[in-house]
Amino acid sequence: MKALYWLVPVVSFALFIGAFAIGVSPIVATFCTVGLVGAVLVAVHHAEVVAHRVGEPFGTLILALAVTIIEASLVLSMMLAGGESATVLARDTIFAAVMIICNGVVGLCILVGGIAHREQSFHVAGSGAGLAALIVMATLSLVLPQFTTSTPGGTYNHAQLGFVAVTSAALWAIYVFIQTVRHRDYFLPPPGTADDHAAPPTNREAWTSFALLLVSLVSVVGLAKALSPSIESALASLGAPKAVLGIAIALLVLLPETVAAVRAARADRFQTSMNLSVGSALASIGLTIPVVAVAAIDLDLPLVMGLEPRDMVMLAVTFVVSTVTLATGRTHVMQGAIHLVLFATFLFLSFVP
Repeated sequence: MKALYWLVPVVSFALFIGAFAIGVSPIVATFCTVGLVGAVLVAVHHAEVVAHRVGEPFGTLILALAVTIIEASLVLSMMLAGGESATVLARDTIFAAVMIICNGVVGLCILVGGIAHREQSFHVAGSGAGLAALIVMATLSLVLPQFTTSTPGGTYNHAQLGFVAVTSAALWAIYVFIQTVRHRDYFLPPPGTADDHAAPPTNREAWTSFALLLVSLVSVVGLAKALSPSIESALASLGAPKAVLGIAIALLVLLPETVAAVRAARADRFQTSMNLSVGSALASIGLTIPVVAVAAIDLDLPLVMGLEPRDMVMLAVTFVVSTVTLATGRTHVMQGAIHLVLFATFLFLSFVP
C-alpha cells in the first residue's frame, strides 16, 4: 500500500507530460481521468502526513497555499492562451472557488460531521476573522468593478486593479500572520475535540511526503488543464454557459482540499476543516488576484472582474448565511443542509441562468 503513495504521483505526472506531448485522444483522456482521481487521493494522504508533522494550523496552510499557487498558475496560463472565455476566466474561477468552498465544502463537512457526531465545535475568533476578510476581498474584487465609472463593463483601470491586488495580498498576509504567529491558538482544535495522538512522522518522511504532495498537485492541475479542452467541448455540446468552465476548473483544483476537509470533519476535527475552508477561500483571492492583475497590467490583457447581478445576490446570501453559521462556534446538520442547498442553487443557475 505504501508503494502506491509514491507510485501514483509519479505515474500521474508521467500521464500529464504524455498528454501534452502526444495529445489527448479518448483513450488518453480516460487514463488522465484515472490519474487525476488517483493524484487527488494521494495528495490528501501526503498533506495529512505533513500536517501531522508540523501540526495545526501549518499543515492546512501548506495544502491551501500549494493548491492555490497552482490554481493561479493554471488560470494565468489559460488567460495567456486566449480564447473567448479568457477575459472572464479569472472572475468565474475565483467566484466558483468561493461558492464551492463556502457552500459545497463547508456544507458537506457540517453535514458529515453532524451525522457522525451530532454537534461539532470550532473557534469563532479565527474563522470569523477569516470570513470578514473574505467578504471584503470578494467585494473589492468581484462586486465593485460593476459600480466604478473609470472603465465600463465590470472592469478596473490599471490603478484600481493594482490597488485591489495590493489590498487583497495584504489581507491574506495578515491573516496568515494571525493564523501562524499572533493568535495561533484561535486555529487549534478546541478542548475536548478529537485529536490524533499517534507518533508524528520523521523529518525524512515529512519531507518525502511534502515533495510527493507537490508532484501530486502539479499532476492534478496539469491533468485538469490537459482535460480542459475535452471538458469545454463536452460543456459546449450540452449547451452550458461559458461560466461553467470556471466552475469545472475550480472543482478539479479544489478536490484535494475538499477530500481532506471532509475526512477531518468525519474524524471530529472540525477546526481543521474550517482552517482548510476559510484559508483556501482567502488564498484563492489573495494570491490569484495579484497574479492575474500583474499579468493584465504588464501584458495589457483584457480582464473582466465584475459579477453579474444574479451572482452578486448568490454571493451576498452566501456571506449572510456563513455569518449565521459561524456565530455560535457549533454546527449541526441543519446548517450543512442550508449551505448545500445554496451550493445546489449555484450549480443549477450556472447551467440554467
